[in-house]
Amino acid sequence: MKAFMDKDFLLSTESAKKLYHEYAENMPILDYHCHINPQEIAEDRQFDNITQVWLGGDHYKWRQMRSNGVDEYYITGDAPDREKFQKWAETLEKLIGNPLYHWSHLELRRYFGYEGHLCAETAEEVWNLCNEKLAQKDMSVRGLIKRSGVTLICTTDDPVDTLEWHEKIKADETFDVQVLPAWRPDKATNIEKATFPGYVKTLSEVSGISVSSFEDLKAAIVNRMEYFDARGCSVSDHGLDYVVYVPASAEEIETIFAKGLAGEALTECEIAKYKTAFMLFLGKEYHRLNWVMQLHYGCKRDNNSLMFAKLGPDTGFDCINNYAPAAQTADFLNALITTDELPKTILYSLNPNDNAVIGTILGCFQDSSAVGKIQQGSAWWFNDHKTGMTEQMISLANLGTLSNFVGMLTDSRSFLSYTRHEYFRRILCELIGGWVENGEYPDDWKALEKIVKGICYNNAVRYFGFDL
Repeated sequence: MKAFMDKDFLLSTESAKKLYHEYAENMPILDYHCHINPQEIAEDRQFDNITQVWLGGDHYKWRQMRSNGVDEYYITGDAPDREKFQKWAETLEKLIGNPLYHWSHLELRRYFGYEGHLCAETAEEVWNLCNEKLAQKDMSVRGLIKRSGVTLICTTDDPVDTLEWHEKIKADETFDVQVLPAWRPDKATNIEKATFPGYVKTLSEVSGISVSSFEDLKAAIVNRMEYFDARGCSVSDHGLDYVVYVPASAEEIETIFAKGLAGEALTECEIAKYKTAFMLFLGKEYHRLNWVMQLHYGCKRDNNSLMFAKLGPDTGFDCINNYAPAAQTADFLNALITTDELPKTILYSLNPNDNAVIGTILGCFQDSSAVGKIQQGSAWWFNDHKTGMTEQMISLANLGTLSNFVGMLTDSRSFLSYTRHEYFRRILCELIGGWVENGEYPDDWKALEKIVKGICYNNAVRYFGFDL
């Protein structure tokens, strides 16, 4: 029997061990998509205790605590941090087979040197150990980033953001990790939301362009894109229900926009037409600026209306949406490539059943302008576990070019979650090592080194064009 999470955790063959320990283990981390707060980096926040860094904002953990019958008082409520931690420890010991069990223990090992396992009985020991460590100066936010081997971080930022914290980080010569903004215009995309008119008003104020038409909106958005571009942004991201393609005339779009701006109800078809027009406009601008377009879709959000009313979005009440029409995704990309304005694009579906669909769409739009121009994103959210990652990479290998894959992203609000890259790299090396052991790929270690290091880090550096 193997020891619990030893140095060869998830590595079952000699080839897998060689790939991981010699090639993958010590590669840097490029975190091209996450949700961490740049203010906390600028101010180099020091956490008071493990609950703050572990449970604050982590809806992955919150969902499991609810599944374990924990009262909301101990999850998002006002319970003391020590009591919240105890409830998490009591939950964690039940999470056999869940990636949170592995992630949590990887974090305890890498950042706190704890080699045991967290449960109800060890909670006090772990609480004291972690808090003692967190009091050390090198365990601040910047210290955690540096010890994780991170070279660059892309945060997630709204078009109306000032980006003041990014500028302060850039001006600070004592911190050499790049922290760049990433463009997330969901509030301008979601015309059906009650918040849309107010958001457009804010956009008008920030851009200095009075927005009363769709053409005005595009001008204001371009104004903000230029602002972001001047501050190092080269990545966009979208949280979509699905990729939509329902084209309409310019006159129709202006009529629909006027209704949305007035707060009038829109039909599903009108919403789809607006979103198609807006996304096509954005895609062309991304191509002009040489930005990467990331499309995250396949999520049905805020399903528990009772809890949404109490806690708001991103609190653990989202699920996989089984509806993502492949034809519209392909038609959307085709509409951009028809005028030679298709940017580099990464497609992520929350539904693992879409792996093969994405894999076949990729091959329709690749060209010589960039290696792996159209990418399938890493297994995302409900899929970033051993099974989900393995299935995503096998599908990509079957239908595309796995060697050009841009690899893992953190997609997290936690400064301890960089161990997810280790988890991913171990799974990657186990997969490729198995193919080598089975005679499905030669033991050409020079080629294998290039493949593994590429997927871990080098491909992303090349693809995004970061100056590292």
